[in-house]
Amino acid sequence: MSTTRKKGTAKRNRLGVKNSLVNNINARKKKGTSRSKSKKTVSKKSYAAMKEHWGKKRR
Repeated sequence: MSTTRKKGTAKRNRLGVKNSLVNNINARKKKGTSRSKSKKTVSKKSYAAMKEHWGKKRR
């Protein structure tokens, strides 16, 4: 009996995507669901840091 996880068994959220900030943002964008500015969950600071990390990853 193996204890390794099978491919494709990652937990999915109610939007149907693997749980990660980027996946959630993109899934909501695709679905057309938006929040008002007062109820947003990602701060400008954390989004900028995430964006900076993407730039480093591509190099």
